[in-house]
Amino acid sequence: MRTTTEERRRVRELLLRRAEHDPDITAAALTGSAARGEEDAWSDIDLLLGVAAGVPVAGVVARWSRYLYGALGAVHHFDLRPGEAVYRAFLLPGGLEADLGFTPRDAFGRVGDGGFLALWGEPAAPRPGAGVDVAHLAGLGWHHLLHARIAIARARPWQAEHWIGAARGHVLTLAAHRLGLPSSYAKGADRLPPEITTPLLASLPPDLSDRSLTRALAAVRDALLTELRHHDPALAATLAPEL
Repeated sequence: MRTTTEERRRVRELLLRRAEHDPDITAAALTGSAARGEEDAWSDIDLLLGVAAGVPVAGVVARWSRYLYGALGAVHHFDLRPGEAVYRAFLLPGGLEADLGFTPRDAFGRVGDGGFLALWGEPAAPRPGAGVDVAHLAGLGWHHLLHARIAIARARPWQAEHWIGAARGHVLTLAAHRLGLPSSYAKGADRLPPEITTPLLASLPPDLSDRSLTRALAAVRDALLTELRHHDPALAATLAPEL
């Protein structure tokens, strides 16, 4: 089941009206696809709220959570906690997701390349996001390839497929980063050119046989090395014989 566009709009307006009348909230912004003008029938509700100076963020989050569970029927949530901010993702009836960020007022503003559209309150200067650490992803890549090979040898096909898929994700992240596309959560993957994505199709095993997994492993290995040659040719040359 999926909620309607009208229901998403109704719930977002309820949340924004509540924020306007909450003395502990001093700023609000749309984030995500709505802030980028790319909202569609499958979009979530994404809001960032600035919390007044001196007010503990945790207390505001707890109070708002009681409201979402009591008045809007939330069924579950989980948190992300970068720095002093809390981003709480709620699952609402009908499959509607509401992602509410609560941050100290002086940190209210755009972070990285994410969507941000202030509705009220003066935003702080934009801050850079965490970025992509090429060397770290290269390390994760060779680690995952080695462990996929070991899993195949140990007759653990599900584990092998896990490592192959994780390595494929790092290749997509590196490619998106290189081409200036959104790199987190594969947000830019569908905009990558065919010369990057077509070879990766072979890394999707049709089944969990040793033959299929070995072919998929070889494909993602080749794709990783190809991508690393763009970022760090010397590192790619060093890794190639070992992989």
